[in-house]
Amino acid sequence: MKLKYKRFNFLIIFILAIASTIFFVLKALEEKIVFFYSPTEILNKDVKLNDTIRVGGLVVDNSIVYDNGGLEVFFAITDEKNSLNISYKGILPDLFREGQGIVAEGNIDTAKNIFLAQKVLAKHDENYMPPEIEKMIRN
Repeated sequence: MKLKYKRFNFLIIFILAIASTIFFVLKALEEKIVFFYSPTEILNKDVKLNDTIRVGGLVVDNSIVYDNGGLEVFFAITDEKNSLNISYKGILPDLFREGQGIVAEGNIDTAKNIFLAQKVLAKHDENYMPPEIEKMIRN
């Protein structure tokens, strides 16, 4: 076999190895991707309801209600267009309060029309707001 064909075969094998590696990495990441949505997008049914998703917005004033045990909290978030009710069982972040920008991760319960959060994340200082939430509020 000529040297030219050996190089060509090596190049083809190398390209196939790189392509298969990229394919398997992307396939593995596909299961871990969590998408971010606004309350308006969720209420308009623009999302897959069975997947774990993130929703973000500002906590509506006077919407925080704790149950008797104190570990479950109900509140609403807004993107200044629509509001979404959220239920969360667990300890809230220290920075969680009314008017605060938050991101909640979980699933939607379509029967009760409520978002069941598994994680609640609050912004870390007064100057920071996630770009997605800032964009939603300004539009």
